[in-house]
Amino acid sequence: MERQIERILFASRWLMAPMYLGLVVALAILVWMFIMELVRFAMIIPAMTVNDAILGALALIDLSLGANLLLIVIFSGYENFVSRLDINGHEDRPEWQGEVDFSGLKLKLVASIVAISGIHLLKVFMDVNKYTPEHIRWMVVIHLVFVASGVLLAAMDWIANHAKTLKKPKKSDED
Repeated sequence: MERQIERILFASRWLMAPMYLGLVVALAILVWMFIMELVRFAMIIPAMTVNDAILGALALIDLSLGANLLLIVIFSGYENFVSRLDINGHEDRPEWQGEVDFSGLKLKLVASIVAISGIHLLKVFMDVNKYTPEHIRWMVVIHLVFVASGVLLAAMDWIANHAKTLKKPKKSDED
């Protein structure tokens, strides 16, 4: 009975696979939005100001960072929770793939969120007259919360890893 329950629990990891496929659809949507934004950006070239150019480039960077974030979650999440991707011999395999554990995934996610938040904040600062001081203040506070969360998460991972190394017996202790 116990063995059967454990098999069912282990097989339940495949319930996550449709979620990762859904994230692939979200990635395709981001690609579509990137193309649409690029077309919009290209259409205003004749009347473009420096601020328009910077804001347009930031919008494209923002979308590409969101897509990178999705890829990290798709690859790392699938490999950490569902099954290894069997593409070891592929020449285009990213170096980090298969090496990002859950802790690394969390840090990459938070770093991406901080970068995306920073880009949004930069967009606001580029067009500061469109926003109320209260709106700007909240955006800065939210960004700082993301930064602080990232730092605290990194510190917690460092403490946990440091504690693990302290618990391991030293080579001289084993002799």
